[in-house]
Amino acid sequence: MTMQSLLLLIAFLAVLLALSYPLGILLARVGNGSGAPLRGFGWLAKIEHLIYRAAGVNPKEGQGWKSYALSLLLFSVIGALVTYALQRVQLWLPLNPQAMANVSPDSAFDTAVSFVANTNWQGYSGEQTMSYLTQMLALAVQNFFSAATGIAVAFALIRGFASRSTKSIGSFWVDLTRSTLYLLLPLSLLFSVFLMGQGVIQNFSAYQDVQLLDPVTYSQPKVGADGQPLKDAKGEVVTETLTATTQTIAMGPVASQEAIKMLGTNGGGFFNANSAHPYENPTALTNFVQMLAIFLIPAGLCFAFGRMVGDQRQGWAVLGAMTVLFVICTCVVMGAEQTAHPALQALNVDQSAGYMEGKETRFGVSASSLFVAVTTAASCGAVNAMHDSLTPIGGMVPLLLMQFGEVIYGGVGSGLYGMLIFAIMAVFIAGLMIGRTPEYLGKKIQAYEMKMTSIAILVTPTLVLAGTAIAVLCEAGKAGIANPGAHGFTEILYAFSSAANNNGSAFAGLSANTPFYNTMLAIAMWFGRFAMIVPILAIAGSLAGKQRLEANAGTMPTHGAMFIGLLCGVVVLVGVLNYVPALALGPVVEHLQLFAK
Repeated sequence: MTMQSLLLLIAFLAVLLALSYPLGILLARVGNGSGAPLRGFGWLAKIEHLIYRAAGVNPKEGQGWKSYALSLLLFSVIGALVTYALQRVQLWLPLNPQAMANVSPDSAFDTAVSFVANTNWQGYSGEQTMSYLTQMLALAVQNFFSAATGIAVAFALIRGFASRSTKSIGSFWVDLTRSTLYLLLPLSLLFSVFLMGQGVIQNFSAYQDVQLLDPVTYSQPKVGADGQPLKDAKGEVVTETLTATTQTIAMGPVASQEAIKMLGTNGGGFFNANSAHPYENPTALTNFVQMLAIFLIPAGLCFAFGRMVGDQRQGWAVLGAMTVLFVICTCVVMGAEQTAHPALQALNVDQSAGYMEGKETRFGVSASSLFVAVTTAASCGAVNAMHDSLTPIGGMVPLLLMQFGEVIYGGVGSGLYGMLIFAIMAVFIAGLMIGRTPEYLGKKIQAYEMKMTSIAILVTPTLVLAGTAIAVLCEAGKAGIANPGAHGFTEILYAFSSAANNNGSAFAGLSANTPFYNTMLAIAMWFGRFAMIVPILAIAGSLAGKQRLEANAGTMPTHGAMFIGLLCGVVVLVGVLNYVPALALGPVVEHLQLFAK
């Protein structure tokens, strides 16, 4: 790991801390549950109450956890249906200058589930599939709502710890509205303006055909009327030589979607190249700020957590555990990508620039490697490098970051509530070790909470491993593999890890836009999101109904270095232990093959 990489990591974390602390104050006010106007946002209060009136919602009326969960699920199902419908009829709708065809049923289903579940897995090429209206009205809207849903669940769980014997964990409709209105919309507006100033496009123009400075000559197979390659009498594929003199440049409302894509840890790119595309990520400054935007709200929520439970040290402890694990993983991936391939080392080839295959040359190895760690730690899915081209160890790190459960900063809201679930597990283990009833933030952790915690922790490994097993056993699953062997297995494992943990990034090399993968990954995304949210809301409801006990001499401190170490250990052991055999079959075998004679 070079000094440049180390300085970049330090600068990134320093700026993140400086920005996320004041944001945590705003987040605590948004989630206070009182519905009171925020200082400086009084002009939005009228809009907020107009929304409540139109929806028939009483902002002062709280919900029990079952009602909260039902509202959340109903809202998500309706969002998925609307997103699916818009894709299926986009050809006949306005703002479609390229006359994009209606999306196929299986791809539309996969995409609808993906964006509602805050996964944003894309089996399609955005600029060749989605109209401007679909990008804005279906996908960008769900970028806001899915992020706000995650924040709402985090607020509900925090209230469970902070409340004193109450049945209410807040109102989902109020949390959703306030998170969108006071947080996501203003931040996205500011970020969009910044991106446009840096060169990210924002228009409704038709695609532009421009003249190439130098014509490009290339060969491609001839195809028949059925779309299949033609073959000669010897069975060889017939090719034709063509010369391209123009290139089509895609246009569109990119900056507005790029902003919420990052701030909401969504990750779905307007273009197929995602954040490696110069219209999405044009400069080194936008690359740095986009990484900050991905971590900004998850880090801010840690500070909001400390404020809402009345002990800021608790927020620092959770943030500290996240940062320790993130720094370790980032150093590993940076080091791996700056180490030459063993075959090149044997040839004495100069590899001082690092392992550049699949990296964005505008940003280099350090910035690309940091982006890899950030996007997979935060369940974002945006990429500025080809993860399929990472070294085996470099590729294993983003895989691990997802398999931890997306709790190392994690998604907007989901990272915090996922880490708090591991905190509950940590105090339970500590309680068993010292023979005391475990407590966290003054709330006793009993059998019901541990049952729900077990479900929340085990649901994603079950989806990942079962989905991977089915894919490698079925012909439809194996048909999508472009690289057989250990690397091909890693591609499938990565796809299901990304889907079930609601990350959305792709290892690439896997042809996943098929009915088989669209269906299987959609199932993993839906249950990976909501089969975890429901037990977490159940825990919030149970904790809210308990008295908050005062700390005493026998209470285990949950804000010091010892607890941070315990929490990190539980995340590593419980979060990854399920995946060790699968990792051994994929990236570990591939790494050993590098040294095979």
